[in-house]
Amino acid sequence: MKKNIVIGAGFGGLALAIRLQAAGIPTLLLEQRDKPGGRAYVYEDQGFIFDAGPTVITDPSAIEELFTLAGKNLADYVELMPVKPFYRLCWEDGKVLNYDNDQPRLEEQIHQFNPRDVEGYQQFLAYSQAVFREGYLKLGTVPFLSFRDMMRAGPQLARLQAWRSVYSMVSKFIEDEHLRQAFSFHSLLVGGNPFATSSIYTLIHALEREWGVWFPRGGTGALVQGMVKLFEDLGGELILNAKVERLETEGEKISAVTLADGRHFPASAVASNADVVHTYEKLLGHHPVGVSRATSLKKKRMSNSLFVLYFGLNHHHSQLAHHTVCFGARYQALIHEIFNSDALADDFSLYLHAPCVTDPSLAPEGCASYYVLAPVPHLGTADLDWDVEGPRLRDRIFEYLEERYMPGLRDQLVTHRIFTPFDFRDELGAHLGSAFSVEPILTQSAWFRPHNRDSRIPNLYLVGAGTHPGAGIPGVIGSAKATAGLMVEDQK
Repeated sequence: MKKNIVIGAGFGGLALAIRLQAAGIPTLLLEQRDKPGGRAYVYEDQGFIFDAGPTVITDPSAIEELFTLAGKNLADYVELMPVKPFYRLCWEDGKVLNYDNDQPRLEEQIHQFNPRDVEGYQQFLAYSQAVFREGYLKLGTVPFLSFRDMMRAGPQLARLQAWRSVYSMVSKFIEDEHLRQAFSFHSLLVGGNPFATSSIYTLIHALEREWGVWFPRGGTGALVQGMVKLFEDLGGELILNAKVERLETEGEKISAVTLADGRHFPASAVASNADVVHTYEKLLGHHPVGVSRATSLKKKRMSNSLFVLYFGLNHHHSQLAHHTVCFGARYQALIHEIFNSDALADDFSLYLHAPCVTDPSLAPEGCASYYVLAPVPHLGTADLDWDVEGPRLRDRIFEYLEERYMPGLRDQLVTHRIFTPFDFRDELGAHLGSAFSVEPILTQSAWFRPHNRDSRIPNLYLVGAGTHPGAGIPGVIGSAKATAGLMVEDQK
């Protein structure tokens, strides 16, 4: 019997499969790895639990909606805990900003950086909230299938000065350089250069202020497991270790999915949560549409990659916040090198994740799990040998963290592993090792992004970071809503 098939059990694929199953459309979910989650994979080692990827949950309502439409209660599947502060932002000159939803406390801290920026921040927040209403609430789950859709949104995007960069717009309101960095770095969380990404992405700030920042008890992997259980409770089928080799076609339609081990599944429709270039080049490379799309996609600008270092210590560094951003000595120059240089910079800025601050169960008693990531160039920007550069960068980061944030780190080390651009390419099938797929510049957003439904193969759909609206947990869950709407309508 032909089924609707979703390829990839990342957040986007899971959310889409849940929506289809809840709509009464029998859905088969295929995942190539031994666990679901995609970029939200989980590593376990000597009692330490490491969330591999996304750890910042900023729109719990989007997740809750998945359970509500299925007639279930999110709290019965997973517990979301508030994170306070949202982030601790630290600079090498010793300045610190504990950023969260406490407006008086936030303004008091801003005043210490620059008194004039208190009013400037209030104006920036109002702008960010306006962009949030237009760009996220109105357009974040609406598929852009024709240029007319883009034209309809055009006047609002123009009014909000979408052609300006995130950093440029923040600088319009805020004078102090530390604060400019504090309120512009968010686009890096979705693979965007703050100096090139559309100011529409300032909406992330309002998104955090609207709903807060959350973390699941048991780690992000616990949320993945909750979503898998919901999908299976609805009657959906998940098959692990199911690497898709080829999308079979009959004319201009997908007819079946063939796995690397030879298994074959007839399909009425297919949605891919795999990397968009991989989908067209590898899975559909035998078809003219696949060749054409892959050629076009390879001309687009891809987001940066990441170097991620997971480590477990026999010591709990209680002085840390759950989320810490460690700004290096350079900001604009470093980001320019990450997105444009063919070499690895001598310095770095880091995001340090210390989940045991919120949930001590992620490590043995008296111990703690951590990961730290550094944005780095993708393999098309810098063709580096990460088998050599990875261990070097690991040692530099450990030394830096021990000197500035985590005294005694290397003596406390129990276990560690690294994940490099090679791993994004080889384990996740990410084109050029990009961590976030197509870069979110204005000319690669909305209609200019790969569409949620292919215009030439009507039963092929996309979900996840590479399609509209883009990367990040809210983005990929939003893409699932947009794609599910199309698939349900087409089934009718």
